[in-house]
Amino acid sequence: MIDYEEILKIAPYSLCREEKEKLLSERLIRLTAFHYEQCGPYKRMLDAVGVKPEQIKTYYDIPFLPVSLFKELDLISVDRSEIFKVMTSSGTTGQAVSKTYLDKKTAGNQQKTLVKIVSDFTGSSRMPMLIIDSPSVIKDRAMFSARGAGILGFSIFGADKAYALDDEMKLNIKAVEAFLEKHQGKKILLFGFTFMIWQHFYKELVRLNRRLDLSDGILIHGGGWKKLVNEAVSHDEFNRKLHEVCGLTSIHDYYGMVEQTGCIYMECERGHLHASIFSDVVTRRAADFSPCGFGEPGIIQVVSMLPESYPGHSLLTEDEGVILGEDDCPCGRKGKYFKVIGRLKNAEIRGCSDTYAVNFR
Repeated sequence: MIDYEEILKIAPYSLCREEKEKLLSERLIRLTAFHYEQCGPYKRMLDAVGVKPEQIKTYYDIPFLPVSLFKELDLISVDRSEIFKVMTSSGTTGQAVSKTYLDKKTAGNQQKTLVKIVSDFTGSSRMPMLIIDSPSVIKDRAMFSARGAGILGFSIFGADKAYALDDEMKLNIKAVEAFLEKHQGKKILLFGFTFMIWQHFYKELVRLNRRLDLSDGILIHGGGWKKLVNEAVSHDEFNRKLHEVCGLTSIHDYYGMVEQTGCIYMECERGHLHASIFSDVVTRRAADFSPCGFGEPGIIQVVSMLPESYPGHSLLTEDEGVILGEDDCPCGRKGKYFKVIGRLKNAEIRGCSDTYAVNFR
């Protein structure tokens, strides 16, 4: 198998289609063979559909597992004694949660990959960081799932961290203003989950009639669009309203999931989500799961080089999306760029921000 440390030396958006497909196919076919040998349930699933790893020629042909399967089965490709961490998705009361099992190597590669991807948008220097959430999220083990892991994962980009919300999810305006005064003149990194930013940060600033100066800030946010769409808040309006209350102009949404932690899809300056060299997206037709063409809506499949301790390298999500193009985004980054249309009809609400948002009717 290709050494992942060597792959990490490649710039995340530097390979054109042919180079990227060759690299991804070689790595992912080897991962498929590894999981086939090491994970009994995965082997039985591939045998059931008549697929042998040695017959696969490209990653487009690797069977994909539905993400919901991780709620039903414990899928592990290493000895249980090697499990370093169990990641769980957030779920509403009564919902099963996805579980992915990480050894130290996979967990370490997830963090290294996240750094490579995000640094392409923020730069390599660590910045003062304002987390638009409550510190209790990482203190309370019952809440420590995708939401807590997301905060901890992005915290590596912060040199001095502060939380904008208190333990009761109320905006701590005094703490926020003190933090901004302390770091006046510096570039600030903000991170949070989409709905919480809207509900507890934007709306509260409007209610208090306060305007903050974050004109030199960078906001990274993800998840929770379902509730905002229900409130008729579009992507563009979200960005515009935040600019009104705090001057933010550099706002980056991202798409990702706990089943493939580390390989997130960041939104560029032109508003497009991008696949790095470490992962890719394929959209598939619901009728026969054949690949869609550019501009054609379909079910999103995600592939990732990262999962070695569990067979999560090729997954079919419960989201619908459109691939807009490849290697020709005006931002200059190579690879596919796309947009997410929304959840498939009748799919469960998922995601750390969406599941929190169901409490707000």
